[in-house]
Amino acid sequence: MQTRSPDVEEAGHVSVPLRSLLFVPGDSERKQAKALDSPADALILDLEDSVARAQLPAARVRVRELLLSRPLPVHHGAQRSSQSSQHPPPGSVAPSPRASDRSPPQLWVRVNAPASGQLLDDLVAIMPGSPDGLVLPKVDCASQIAEVDHYLTALEASEGRIVGATRLIVIATETPKALLALHTYPQVLAAHRSATARLAALTWGCEDLAAQLGASANSDAAGVPTGPFRLARSWCLLTCAAIGVQAIDKVFVDFRDAAGLQRELADARRDGFTGKLAIHPEQLEAINSAFNPTEGELSRARRIVAAFAASPQAGVLSLDGQMIDRPHLLQARRLLNIAAREAGYS
Repeated sequence: MQTRSPDVEEAGHVSVPLRSLLFVPGDSERKQAKALDSPADALILDLEDSVARAQLPAARVRVRELLLSRPLPVHHGAQRSSQSSQHPPPGSVAPSPRASDRSPPQLWVRVNAPASGQLLDDLVAIMPGSPDGLVLPKVDCASQIAEVDHYLTALEASEGRIVGATRLIVIATETPKALLALHTYPQVLAAHRSATARLAALTWGCEDLAAQLGASANSDAAGVPTGPFRLARSWCLLTCAAIGVQAIDKVFVDFRDAAGLQRELADARRDGFTGKLAIHPEQLEAINSAFNPTEGELSRARRIVAAFAASPQAGVLSLDGQMIDRPHLLQARRLLNIAAREAGYS
């Protein structure tokens, strides 16, 4: 399988990773309104763990109305036929002005798992709102990603959207089967190009895996993941690199432990994660800061871009006594894009 860089879309465009993704209950208007004013790069409107089964139909309606209350994302292509972005539907939560005129967060939806029996009802309810993407929980194997891609292709076509516009983030380590299947992702996804094109990122988690293993804890006294969960983290990160998608770190559940969050962020950035899930707005500033490039990194990135601009036909160049090639250029452009996005928020 020929992998793609996690920083490059199909047309060669250098994408900007999502640094912070905040979970928000799908049935809570109050929390949604607060989250829309937060510095999150993306909100994950949750229809799974945070919503009681009895409340799921109402949560689907609320999520759809929130999606319909915003202008249609440009990459989705078509105009909404039944709802105008200028007139939110009655009872919807209209996005409020964000501090410092930040760009609004992307709106993703965590749907129910492929084996839950609820997924298709979730999709039919929310796809008229054109979410930026879906977060798929409890995915046991890559073929389930391909199955969801087929559903989305049909729904996008029926809504008059650009096929493939709805991206996917897969929570890839929530079951033992899922963890054991990660090594098959490159081969399986090579046979499903449209599913591969949709796949934006993988992330990992401990809580559901711990429950299935019967583990009494998923970390030691210092907060470091124990054996099975270190394996899950490592396999997720390696698989992201193998298939060319963003690696997003798991949630840090104790939102009052700022020092613990900083330690986990430092470990994540060091190892190659470029974003992190969040469960509380107070975590967002630290997460965004951790994944912003430093001044030293930006200075070097500008020099790499300038070097290739001066020698556009070169495949390999020398900078500061070190060889640099096209992957260095892509990484440099990604860092500069992140900095440009952050500058636009201030």
